[in-house]
Amino acid sequence: MEYGGTGVPAESDTLSGGWTMKAGHVVLLSVVLMGAAPVPQGGQSLSEVYKKVNASVVMIFTQEKEIPSASGAQLISVAGLGSGVLVSADGKVLTAAHVVQTAESIVVQFLNGETLGAKVVYSEPAADVALLQLRRAPRAPDVARLGDSDTVEVGDQVFVVGAPLGIGHTLTVGHVSGRRGPDVGPSDMRLAEFLQTDAVITQGNSGGPLFDMSGDVVGIVSHILSRSGGSEGLGFAVTSNVARRLLLEERPLWSGLSGTIISGDLAQALNLPPPGTGLLVQRIASGSPAERFGLRAGTLRATIGDDSLILGGDIILAVQGIWLGEPDGYRLVRQKVIAAHAGEPITITILRAGNMLELTGTLEP
Repeated sequence: MEYGGTGVPAESDTLSGGWTMKAGHVVLLSVVLMGAAPVPQGGQSLSEVYKKVNASVVMIFTQEKEIPSASGAQLISVAGLGSGVLVSADGKVLTAAHVVQTAESIVVQFLNGETLGAKVVYSEPAADVALLQLRRAPRAPDVARLGDSDTVEVGDQVFVVGAPLGIGHTLTVGHVSGRRGPDVGPSDMRLAEFLQTDAVITQGNSGGPLFDMSGDVVGIVSHILSRSGGSEGLGFAVTSNVARRLLLEERPLWSGLSGTIISGDLAQALNLPPPGTGLLVQRIASGSPAERFGLRAGTLRATIGDDSLILGGDIILAVQGIWLGEPDGYRLVRQKVIAAHAGEPITITILRAGNMLELTGTLEP
């Protein structure tokens, strides 16, 4: 079974996890109507609901540093594409974490052509959701309403508006096929809850909104499961209630790193100390908290089994004395970091070139 996400920086091919979900390995979800036209719900036709919400959907363009395939070559800049949705008049945009997590620059484009720079303010890769803040409020904000995903039932009609293959504001339609836990995603997405939908896989919709027939956002497009990596895969969107709780209520730190949790045979091969679990750092965004703490990204592409990894970077073993290999270690670390005050020292225990080190830094005020 192959895992794919949806909004990819070009030339990226990395399976991600841990604190991020990298756009490179993933392919994008969009929902498609198969067969007869949808039956109107709530007194509005699909075309009417689409017109009502279309202007709230944005295209997201990113640039990030990437390791080229040639050994020893310097980092290159690659372009990425995804989708998102405006959720506040002052310029907050919901999207998928893997679209923006390690981006060097982010530009958001609206239906009317207005283009604004943006930055990540909160991100939770373990649920593949992120919140952007535009550099200034849009001229004519058309804000989408964040719905209650708990009211969504299997069989309900839903639709996605996004930018498949870069063609913006494309409508695709389907139904909710199921409600799933984190077991249907990568092993690192332990905080997620998904709405499964019949879906066509198309690059560029990643991070886009899944709407119900009232025009409420009930999910954020995340990933697919596919045997071939093609468009016959099953599509999944993170529920709006999970996005609301993690990003608008708990407000996690944006780390700016992309990594994957390693354990078992791979951890043994990399000589991890007991309890034998760590976060392999693969990419780091310039100016991010991860860079300020002195963490180092990977330098060498490798394929181990079915996984494409970037090796040579630090392996995070513990944060504030809490080991990632402890029972529920990730959640405990997350709670500790969220509760930390600006200026409070944070200590990270890492494995670098076979040696255990401690890095200490502070969160920005």
